[in-house]
Amino acid sequence: MHVLSDPIAQLLGPWAAEPGPWCAVFRVALAVLLAAVIGWERSSKRHSAGLRTFMLISLAGCAAALLDQSLLDANIPLLSAAAIIGMAILSCNSILFSSKSQIRGLTTATGLWSCSLLGLALGAGLYTLALLGFAAILACLSWLPAFETYLKDRSNHFEVHLELKSKYNLQDFVTTIRRLGLKIDDIEANPAYLNSGLSVYTVAITISSQELMSDASALMAVTNGPNFLPPR
Repeated sequence: MHVLSDPIAQLLGPWAAEPGPWCAVFRVALAVLLAAVIGWERSSKRHSAGLRTFMLISLAGCAAALLDQSLLDANIPLLSAAAIIGMAILSCNSILFSSKSQIRGLTTATGLWSCSLLGLALGAGLYTLALLGFAAILACLSWLPAFETYLKDRSNHFEVHLELKSKYNLQDFVTTIRRLGLKIDDIEANPAYLNSGLSVYTVAITISSQELMSDASALMAVTNGPNFLPPR
């Protein structure tokens, strides 16, 4: 497999560019170290995939790339391709759907798959690409959530988790919302509460920015009415 020249590899010397025992040790150690930093960030926020998971998946990617270079000596990186597919499947298994129709673990799953590519890049000797990818992944996971929260706070689109004592009260809710001048974008029934005695819906609502605070207060008053269950 053809290995691209890398500025950091050239700076470190021939031992870091050519496959060999010390080169393999260095690449594996670096892959585990960088993944440990990313895994620590996820683990500190109590996500399902933490320190050990990120370290192992980066190690597997690095080992696959090293084996493609050292053992197979082929132009087609079969092990690396198989590792990418396997890690994508593993990452998908960390995605969960909550009873409120919310997707959980999507960012962690994407981070896992990105970390596997980080290990592959290091195993292939692409140190510059790996370090740039590491910085980008860490920035997305650590620094962008605050900016994302800022954007959500300024958004006029909301999703309401609505629990009704009877499905016949849904029309009363819709009528009241429209009377307030709010726009209902979508209403979706939640199948997770089937046969539970409750009628549960996810309602997407758009509120104009000028009336944001007053409409939000009115919406809370509506959903706390006698025909609606209080939020849990």
